Amino acid sequence: MSTSDNKRSIIVGIFVFLAIVILIAGIFTLGGQQKRFIESIAVRAVFNDVAGLKTGNNVWFSGVKIGTIKNIRLLGDSQVEITMNIEERVQEYIRKDAVARISSESFIGNKNIVIDGGSQKAAPVEDGDIIKSVSPLNTDDMMETLQRNNKNLAAITDDFKVLSAKVVQGEGTVGAILTDSMLANNFRAMVANLQQASQNTVRASNALTNFTSKLNTEGALANELLTDTTVYSELRTSMAQLKQATTSAAELTNNLNATSAKLNNNNNAVGVLLADEEFARQLKGTMQNLETSTQKFDQNMEALQSNFLLRGYFKKQEKEETKKQEQLKSQPQQPDTTKQQ
Repeated sequence: MSTSDNKRSIIVGIFVFLAIVILIAGIFTLGGQQKRFIESIAVRAVFNDVAGLKTGNNVWFSGVKIGTIKNIRLLGDSQVEITMNIEERVQEYIRKDAVARISSESFIGNKNIVIDGGSQKAAPVEDGDIIKSVSPLNTDDMMETLQRNNKNLAAITDDFKVLSAKVVQGEGTVGAILTDSMLANNFRAMVANLQQASQNTVRASNALTNFTSKLNTEGALANELLTDTTVYSELRTSMAQLKQATTSAAELTNNLNATSAKLNNNNNAVGVLLADEEFARQLKGTMQNLETSTQKFDQNMEALQSNFLLRGYFKKQEKEETKKQEQLKSQPQQPDTTKQQ
């Protein structure tokens, strides 16, 4: 064999060796990414829609990659069973009540499964367990909803554009307020009135505060009425007496009403005196006759005094009367103790 053939064989061997090394490195690299050479357990979850999830996609737990999707299998009733290879070292952190949900690495990136660990009360998952799942958000539904919201926003923008144009032109109440100077002046006056009313309210509140403070001043009448039981008892007694006086006044009024009713009745003497005109004329004539008789009686008495048969008797009576008067004058006068008292 020639020297050139030996060189060619050596070069080919080197390239074959490098190819084998690269192949082995690639196998180990892909196996490491797919967790082929790591001890793992199989955990399953059932979804109604996997939203484009593929075999080999990643499984995440608390932001850490812990496994890959091993198998995707269709079940009845439009359900899909996902089998996940999970590293055995994280088995103790994932509980039987954990929940699996489908997520994505970005808005349009690859799909993956995210596991929420569950509660500490539950036991760790075991190989072959089925955990709960949450249906993923449908991107098509999201886009449809977003498109509908964009249409609504466009309609609202158009309506607001028309409304703002009417406001600028002075149409409607808001436009009139913004463009009519008279309405603006009225609005200012209304605000001024509201401010004045607010000030009056503050003053009334201050006055009420001062009044209540006076009520709490010791020694004042209001405070005595509110706190002193003696004053309250006296006031209560006075009110009782006033009530009794009112009752007595009412009884007196009733008696006066009854008396006035009797005075207006012709069946009694007073009523006859007040109401019967005929009796009044007769009584007046009688009084006139009495007056005439009295005058005649005085004349007769004067005539008797001038009669010589009775003159001595009247003179004797006159002397006795004069003597009594002199005795009264000669007695000392007693002080009037009643006036002094």
